[in-house]
Amino acid sequence: MQNRKSALPGAWRLVAMVMAFTFALVAVLCPAVAFAEEDPLSLWNDDAPLKKELVAYVEATTNEESADFIPVENRVATFDFDGTLFCETDPNYFDYTMLAWRVLEDPSYKDKASDFEKSVALKILDQNENGTSYSELPVEHGQAVASAFKGMTIGEFYDYVHEFMKQPMPSYTGMLRGGGFYQPMLQVVSYLLTNNFDVYIMSGTDRLILRGIFSDPSCPIDLPLNHVLGSDESLVGSKQGDKAGLDYTFGKDEQLVTGGDFLMKTLKENKVYIIQREIAKQPVLSFGNSSGDFAMDNYALSNPTYRSAAFQLCCDDLERENGNTAKADAMYADCEKNGYVPVSMKNDWKTIYGDGVTYNGAKKAETAKAA
Repeated sequence: MQNRKSALPGAWRLVAMVMAFTFALVAVLCPAVAFAEEDPLSLWNDDAPLKKELVAYVEATTNEESADFIPVENRVATFDFDGTLFCETDPNYFDYTMLAWRVLEDPSYKDKASDFEKSVALKILDQNENGTSYSELPVEHGQAVASAFKGMTIGEFYDYVHEFMKQPMPSYTGMLRGGGFYQPMLQVVSYLLTNNFDVYIMSGTDRLILRGIFSDPSCPIDLPLNHVLGSDESLVGSKQGDKAGLDYTFGKDEQLVTGGDFLMKTLKENKVYIIQREIAKQPVLSFGNSSGDFAMDNYALSNPTYRSAAFQLCCDDLERENGNTAKADAMYADCEKNGYVPVSMKNDWKTIYGDGVTYNGAKKAETAKAA
């Protein structure tokens, strides 16, 4: 018996060594498990309203014992793109700048561009340089995109987008056009996906352009492309010609190509229509940044079955981003009025684009003011 007692300390030391080795091995092979308690929204300041409210929301709606529990199949979250997940303007929307490049600068197309396409591109440049507002531009832009890229296969269209993504962002150092994702919002998407929410992109950006961005290997959000929904243009068989769809049968020896017709701008009420048409479920979470997203927000907040929430980004950061104080103040007022949770890019985020990216617009503005 004496010998057995004296052997116990050594045995426990052996057990402790084995456990320590096991934990170390788990930390190396399974970091997501080893560090499960790591803050999933670490790029958000702790007092950010979204961080506090979203975490509380997810904890309640994913807990089967909670009265707010939402079954996995009904956890639908919709996100706007420009200004919500991605740099909204530099100096304009991604799809606006891509059209202007196609029509006015692309050596393979600029001499083929129609007068209408050129007029739309010039309106975009005028808006960039002088802030001129054109109420007709959203629809005209959609029409010009449809015609300027007519006849491309889906793969060719995506390849064009991928190449445009490689161009530098003019107001930033260290960032290409395809790299304008807001790092804190990437954490939001990841957090929701980890908790079994279905994430959909619901944008006014042309659908094929948007899917081009999300199909690029550099895109940091991995979503099925049928979760990426935007404004619509027509698609036809490569041999269809002018025949209507009801008068034509797609052949085995042809490809699907862009048809040249603009169908719908996915903004405002059209977002609600597309959500119902293509998702067929009412979202419980909505994320946007403009009045064009209010209909989508209200649709989520009117969910009759499940607890819901809507968040709106306010572009109040003038040092790290193309901010706009007047626009941000108006959004704060709209959030207060409509029950949306405001997100301050200036006060809620520890970074916007991550290390190595510098916004040069603030310096340009100071230089211009001094001159």
